[in-house]
Amino acid sequence: MPASITSPARDTAPTLSYSPLVLRVPGRPADLTLRVTAPATGDDLPVILLSHGHGGSLSLSSEDGYMPIAQRWASAGFVVIQPTHLSSRRLGHLWETTPGAPLFWRSRAEDMIHILDRLDEVEKSVPLLDGRLSREDIAVAGHSLGGATAEVLLGAEITDPDTGERVSYLEPRIKEGILFAAPGRGGDTLNGPMADQMRPFRTVDFSTMAQPALVVAGDQDDPRHFTDMGPAWYHDPYHLAPGAKTLFTVFGAGHLLGGIQGYDAAESAQLSDENPAHVAAIAQLTAAYLRARFGRDEGAWQRARSGLTTGPDAVGRVESK
Repeated sequence: MPASITSPARDTAPTLSYSPLVLRVPGRPADLTLRVTAPATGDDLPVILLSHGHGGSLSLSSEDGYMPIAQRWASAGFVVIQPTHLSSRRLGHLWETTPGAPLFWRSRAEDMIHILDRLDEVEKSVPLLDGRLSREDIAVAGHSLGGATAEVLLGAEITDPDTGERVSYLEPRIKEGILFAAPGRGGDTLNGPMADQMRPFRTVDFSTMAQPALVVAGDQDDPRHFTDMGPAWYHDPYHLAPGAKTLFTVFGAGHLLGGIQGYDAAESAQLSDENPAHVAAIAQLTAAYLRARFGRDEGAWQRARSGLTTGPDAVGRVESK
């Protein structure tokens, strides 16, 4: 294991975590609850909105998941805001009576927009955070279905299968994206036994997703339940979208990328995908990418890329366009 994985410069920086922060949203069948994780010190802090996936866990697919990566991002100088979307199994009792279930693809994007609209309220509600957030440096990150949420906020468009309406949730306040195992193309490519669950994403159009993004994919992530394209399906947001994009392919990683949603999780064990070294490397490289892109440390990306993706101990490979 490269030394840079085990001893990243800011991994031990103190952080603060506050939950639940409750936002009441008119018309939403449940309050929008958040967790905010932030550095204990520092000002002008970049913000990452982190969208959870659609896994089977009650806790990990919620504001209480993704601590292995949220904590490391906060240590690296970011404020991480995690909502619990209506698609969380924690709110499964609402699904039978709420339109949009179970994916809630529209509501998920709207959750993120609500957070941005009320960022002042979020900042003032968290002890020791008031006055410390940057309004200029905002990123969205998402895993799996959360990656699809990030895609539409970065500009990918979808034709609603129920109404025929072409829908855009492009959010100009979001300047960067991190896509973890995010869905690829739709159409006839979605030919697996669970493809019908992906109806809204059959019409995804990446040609409008021009915002910069880092796409993270595991080379052992086989989406056979949705498509027969193999792991390359998760590369589509890189290859099919215009603009500045970077692809980080993690060697030996599956859909959970080593356990970014939580260590010792049933999902990780069932998929034989638990690897703390992968999580550490992914957290380090993604933080370095955003620190460089947001002008906090211009050399961070090149240092992390050199340490993690070169030589015999390389964790993965990086390509950019």
